[in-house]
Amino acid sequence: MNIQALETFIRTVELLHFGRASRACNLSPSALTRTIQRLEEEIGQALFLRDNRSVALTDAGRQLLTYARSAVMEWQHFQESLAPEGDKVTGTISIYASITAVYSLLPDLLEAYRSAFPEVHLDLRTGDAEKAVEQVLSGEIDLAVAALPDRRQTRIVFMPLAETPLVFIAPHPLDRIDLSQIPLVVPQSGLARQRLDAWLKEHGIVPDISSEVSGNEALIAMVRLGAGVGIVPLLALERSPFREEVRVVSRAPKLAPYVVGLCSNKRTLKRPAVKAMWQLTEKLGAGN
Repeated sequence: MNIQALETFIRTVELLHFGRASRACNLSPSALTRTIQRLEEEIGQALFLRDNRSVALTDAGRQLLTYARSAVMEWQHFQESLAPEGDKVTGTISIYASITAVYSLLPDLLEAYRSAFPEVHLDLRTGDAEKAVEQVLSGEIDLAVAALPDRRQTRIVFMPLAETPLVFIAPHPLDRIDLSQIPLVVPQSGLARQRLDAWLKEHGIVPDISSEVSGNEALIAMVRLGAGVGIVPLLALERSPFREEVRVVSRAPKLAPYVVGLCSNKRTLKRPAVKAMWQLTEKLGAGN
């Protein structure tokens, strides 16, 4: 069982699609299949359940995923520990961010990093912001752009990048809203949902939730369709293609703003490529 095979397995799990995984790993479909089959032979159990429409992990696959992520991380630490002081920063760094963050917060940072450390391969992945901290904690991602949690994780370090208010939006102009009387479109999870739930509980309101969605982009789209009133970070709204088709409610409950920043696992931050990104972010922030 070698590191490259484990990396291929991890990527296949992330994509849950053998065709896309083979392209991501720069392997032919048959070569990827053989790699997975060799792992299954070594373990003595199937790792994936596959049919014509879906791919899912088995129990053995989930256990191997935990081991694989730990082993790959340890291998990266070992390789980087052998590099003499002052050598070029090399390797791979994975970054997770929402589409909004990719457009608004990361362009200058990534451009500066590529210029300063051209030997490092950047693996940029996009997805729902509420999943960012979880992926950093698991070691699946080196760095992520995320909202600062209300309850800090002891294993996570966080560097603020921007502050943005949480705003209520509606499909048409509204002077004010009564959250006990109007349908709501809400996030399935995450900081905005936690703060909204806390406000509703404090005021004794049982909300009429018309839709629960994953991601700010999906929430704005549902509000635009008339599903109800929603709550999003203003930064996400300003970058949305639907920003002119929804309206911010001027007189609405005031919730604490988001502090958006870069986060990393304390252990991961010791890797030279990750540490270099962190230090560059601090330098760019200090110059603003």
